[in-house]
Amino acid sequence: MKLPLVRGKYKENYKLAHLTWFKVGGAADVLYKPVDEDDIANFLKQNGGKLPVTVIGAGSNIIIRDRGVEGVVIKLGSGFTEIEILPEGDLIVGAACLNFNLAKFAQANGIKGFEFLVGIPGTVGGGVAMNAGSYGSEFKDIVKSVYAFDKIGAQMQIPLKDIGFDYRKNSLPTNLIYTKVVFRADRGDPNEIKLKMQDINKKRAETQPITERTSGSTFANPEGKRAWELIDQAGLRGMRIGDAVISEKHCNFMINQGNANASDIEQLGEFVKNKVKDHSGIELKWEIKRIGRNEKI
Repeated sequence: MKLPLVRGKYKENYKLAHLTWFKVGGAADVLYKPVDEDDIANFLKQNGGKLPVTVIGAGSNIIIRDRGVEGVVIKLGSGFTEIEILPEGDLIVGAACLNFNLAKFAQANGIKGFEFLVGIPGTVGGGVAMNAGSYGSEFKDIVKSVYAFDKIGAQMQIPLKDIGFDYRKNSLPTNLIYTKVVFRADRGDPNEIKLKMQDINKKRAETQPITERTSGSTFANPEGKRAWELIDQAGLRGMRIGDAVISEKHCNFMINQGNANASDIEQLGEFVKNKVKDHSGIELKWEIKRIGRNEKI
C-alpha cells in the first residue's frame, strides 16, 4: 500500500479495540493521526480517493468489526480539540473535542444551550455527523456552520441551512471529514447552567449503564415510539449472545460483559431488530455505526 507523504504518523496493522467503548474489533490496515488541517488536506490530495478512508472519533458509538478496517483509518488528535471564542462571541471548536469538555467550557463561560452535551459521549465531529441529541436538545439547535474536507482535499465551510440536520443524521455526503464546528453562543447564568448539567448527569447515571463497556443508544427511536420500550415489550431485556448482553438497566443499550467480540455484539443487535419486527411490526434502525470488513451475520 503506497501511502501519501504526511507530517503526521502512520501505524500499520494497528489494533483498534482499545479505542472503542465496547473494547472489541480488529485492526486498521493503517492508522493515520494528522497534525493539523494542512496535513489532512495534503493527505487527501495525494490520495485522490484511491485508498478507502474512515474517520473515527472517541469510539463511543461504533462497532469495529472483527476483521478490521480496510485502507486508512484517520483519528483526529490533540490538534483538533481546541475551543476558541470568536470576536463576535460565537465558539469555534475542533472536531475531536469531547462533547463533555465543550459543555464544561460553555458553563464556565456563561454560555447556555450546551448543557445536554454532558449526556452525550463522543466528539463534536461525531455529534454533527449524527445530529446527536438528548434531554430535548440536538446539535442542530446550536450549530452555525461546519468546516470539512471532501475526499480530494478541498475545504469548505457549510452553513446550517445546507447541513440538512434531521433525526440522528444530516444530509451531507458521508465521505466528508469534519475538522471544526462553529456554534452559536447565547449567554446565560453559569450557576443555572451548572445545575441543569448536574441534573442531566444524575438522570443519566440513574437510567443508563454508564459504568459498563457499552456505547450510545443502539437504535434510533422510531417516529412516535421509544426503541427501549419496543425492545422491552418483545421480552428482550437481558437477552445475550455470549458475553454481549442487552442491558437490564436500559434495554436500548448493549453491553460487553466480558469477552464478547464485535460479531457477538452485532449479531445481538440484529437478533433484537428481527424480534422487535416480529413482535410489533416496527423495524428498528441502527444508531450505532458499524464499520469494517463485513461478515455474514
